[in-house]
Amino acid sequence: MLKKITYYSDFEAKKMICEMGRRMYLKNFVAANDGNITVKTGPNTIWATPTGVSKGFMTPDMLVKMDLNGKVLAGNRKPSSEIKMHLRVYAENPDVQAVTHAHPPVATSFAIAGIDLDQAVSPEAVVILGKVPVAPYATPGTQEVPDSIAPYCKDYNAVLLANHGALTWGKDIVEAYYRLESLEHYALMLMYSGKIIEQANELNCNQVSDLIEIRKKMGIHSGGTPSCKPVRTDVRSREEAQIPSEADKADLVNQIVAKVTEQVLQKLQLKG
Repeated sequence: MLKKITYYSDFEAKKMICEMGRRMYLKNFVAANDGNITVKTGPNTIWATPTGVSKGFMTPDMLVKMDLNGKVLAGNRKPSSEIKMHLRVYAENPDVQAVTHAHPPVATSFAIAGIDLDQAVSPEAVVILGKVPVAPYATPGTQEVPDSIAPYCKDYNAVLLANHGALTWGKDIVEAYYRLESLEHYALMLMYSGKIIEQANELNCNQVSDLIEIRKKMGIHSGGTPSCKPVRTDVRSREEAQIPSEADKADLVNQIVAKVTEQVLQKLQLKG
């Protein structure tokens, strides 16, 4: 049975894009005219943020309507040159209904360093994001960018763009934006625990498997699996389990025999 998709109306899509852009700006996920957002309003149509406009000060009349081939259908402005990224996500993953791109400082720092967000340190991060890989560097605005992210669009919920920023997507714009927030929060935790506190108790693989099952029950089948601490399968040491070895048993018997012998000899000496 085909899954029924409910699309935003044009009015709803434009309103939500402006609201999420404002939140991105207030969260310091973007500066100046950085970032872009798109939302599907039909099988072959999206609304997109325009080029050259701060995401914190957009109004619905500024937005651009396009088809999934990149043709502008409505609006007086031009879409961002990075719209190619969004179009590629939609092409690779038909379940996606919204995409956000921003430059959240901590997550982008991991992207600059070329470090995947791949540690199971938080149940929420495992469920909401899973693993967040770093896509190879590509020159912004070129075809290299959509090509670099294509391998990750189906199996993950977000990707870091090397030396550039972050890209998230979801079944609606709220999920796509929440994943962006979770991404930055996850990166912040890894920075604190890895570089400042310098200690992190990672979840073990059984715990991560349980979380992946929870994620599936929520209807989320993407995200990948972060690295996890192996579960000990070796038998506990005899000292830990308090199970004496054969040698320990023999030594204990010898001690008892010696003690009994000593007591018997003492009694014989008293009688003599």
